[in-house]
Amino acid sequence: MKRIFITGISTDVGKTLASAIIVESLKADYWKPVQAGDLDATDSDKVQSLISNDKSFIHKSSYELTTAMSPHAAAEIDGIRIEHSAIIEPQTENPLVIEGAGGLLVPLNEEETILDIIMPNYKIVVVSRHYLGSINHSLMTINWLLERGYEVSVLFSGNEQPTTESIITNKTGVTVLGRIEEEPTIDKAIIKKYAEQFRPALEVL
Repeated sequence: MKRIFITGISTDVGKTLASAIIVESLKADYWKPVQAGDLDATDSDKVQSLISNDKSFIHKSSYELTTAMSPHAAAEIDGIRIEHSAIIEPQTENPLVIEGAGGLLVPLNEEETILDIIMPNYKIVVVSRHYLGSINHSLMTINWLLERGYEVSVLFSGNEQPTTESIITNKTGVTVLGRIEEEPTIDKAIIKKYAEQFRPALEVL
């Protein structure tokens, strides 16, 4: 069954919004392996609040950390160490959308990063958002994944930047799934709109 890992070129680029759209589009399950921050309003809670279908299931995070920091630092504050062996993909017959924490090389502990929990069979969606330095961050993220043999697509988030986007796509050759525009409000109707728009591209991943 399809497994799609959502990563970003940095923090706050729109991974959770992209995850909600893809979950809704494929009626997939959702899993955030490591959650760090406000545990009363987690990314899992946000996805649950934005989807409309009754087939998706939100799986519990393997780690729920109380401080909005890099997972290794948040874990240290909580007096624990993140162990790769404790991050176990939930069993489901549905497609599964997996949302990373920050970017690829965000540390989980002294040795391992988010990249280490991405399985070889996962399809990768990189969320890219325009800001000063985003071309470099996008190319580095995508090329790290391509060099390791992953199948990579990119989803742009925010206002269109044709020059930036053409450089990213021309230098990497990855598939562009589409764009999430700057929306004045984000609600279930907006998620459904993008879910329908992106469905043809997502179904062939």
